[in-house]
Amino acid sequence: MKNLDELCVNTIRMLSVDMVQEANSGHPGLPMGLPYGLCPLTRFLKHNPNDPKWPDRDRFILSAGHGSALLYSLLHLTGYDYPLRN
Repeated sequence: MKNLDELCVNTIRMLSVDMVQEANSGHPGLPMGLPYGLCPLTRFLKHNPNDPKWPDRDRFILSAGHGSALLYSLLHLTGYDYPLRN
């Protein structure tokens, strides 16, 4: 399982860094550090990318605006309709 966790963390980190670089805006600090704690958490969250307004879903709130690249990476990788490019 360790290799899967490392793949998860590194994928999120690199997607986030690419977003910040492509936008020429933002800060990669939060997306580089938080995935270590977030990857294990995502295994326990109840959600459904096919029904994002499902009333019984768990909510994850990320209030640090400069960490939005992390949130977008997570949503994309968990099946939500967030494309890698606009």
